[in-house]
Amino acid sequence: MGYELWNFLSEINSGKYKLVDLTHQMNNDSPYWAGIPEGSVELAKTCFDWGNPMLDCLIQTFKFPGQFGTHVDFPGHFIKGGKLSESYGAANMIYPLCVIDITAQVAKDVHYAVTVDDIKDYEKKFGDIPDGAFVALRTDWAKNWAGGIEKISGIAEDGSENFPGWSLDALKYIYEVRNAAANGHETLDTDASELAAKAGDLACERYVLGKGKLQVEVMNNLDKVAPAGAILIVAWANIEGATGLPARLLAITSG
Repeated sequence: MGYELWNFLSEINSGKYKLVDLTHQMNNDSPYWAGIPEGSVELAKTCFDWGNPMLDCLIQTFKFPGQFGTHVDFPGHFIKGGKLSESYGAANMIYPLCVIDITAQVAKDVHYAVTVDDIKDYEKKFGDIPDGAFVALRTDWAKNWAGGIEKISGIAEDGSENFPGWSLDALKYIYEVRNAAANGHETLDTDASELAAKAGDLACERYVLGKGKLQVEVMNNLDKVAPAGAILIVAWANIEGATGLPARLLAITSG
């Protein structure tokens, strides 16, 4: 007896497709936003050790901010009274994936913010961004993860942050013209640092979350995914009241 989804899984495992993890591995030294108090991260602390007469096993505790590592942001992160984690479930965990590559522009200008023209150029090559898509911004900034908070924030000698990101016009295009469902990027913030400094706010992030959309920050391995045609699965712990949570992202892409 044949089952369609089991056959699909066999096809995935046949080598025709690749499974790509789009998340960073985290430990106690992983970087996080400088505004989060020191001591907010304590991973894999033993609370029940081997040799306990009650039960011979190992149990650990995990302490971290919601916005830690590769993570999903819910509207309540920036919008007072906005929806929190419990408002988003399985229907919000699978998407067609579009990857907008601006690595060439970022190589010339670290402050580069993706433009509407960049997205239209993408659409000329790969077709229109489909309804309900997850649109990821590839900058190759993920390569700075191992360098810690100084590197991933692009901290200069004067203490300023310097990194690429989204522009408000580009986000309005993917959401208001193309009806995307979510967006993501490799940096700690949505907004390109120069635009954020001029605005005195993370206006792009506030726009996304203000529309009730989800976003994923600090993505990884976008260079290993096809620009169009892939499927993205985004999963997070089923915790109530969260403004954000570390997430695990799996892309199913062409081999």
